[in-house]
Amino acid sequence: MGQIVHFEITADDVARARKFYEIFGWKTKDSGMPDVDYWLVDTGAEKGGLGGAIMPRSYNSQPVINWISVDNLDDMIEKVKAAGGKVVGERQSIPEVGDTIYAADTEGNTFGMLQPLPMS
Repeated sequence: MGQIVHFEITADDVARARKFYEIFGWKTKDSGMPDVDYWLVDTGAEKGGLGGAIMPRSYNSQPVINWISVDNLDDMIEKVKAAGGKVVGERQSIPEVGDTIYAADTEGNTFGMLQPLPMS
């Protein structure tokens, strides 16, 4: 079965997008590619997090919806708003999965947040 192994978030303002995603505890670092504004993203690989990148939208405007696991959905909704993002749609509960909501970052990219149900 194919697994997601990397993601790319496109942005009009890469620095602003990097700052926004810090609310999830993500770390970014320059990719080291000369003359390329491409920032590697660490979402917590030591805990099974997925690696990705933030890059200028001019490279590729292909939209992708990434889902981010959060411990407390209500807290993260407030952090999203405080960081300049916004909630898109209504909170939903998915049986046997958890609570979800769509949001948008400072660049207008939609992403989802999931507060998983506790493991039994």
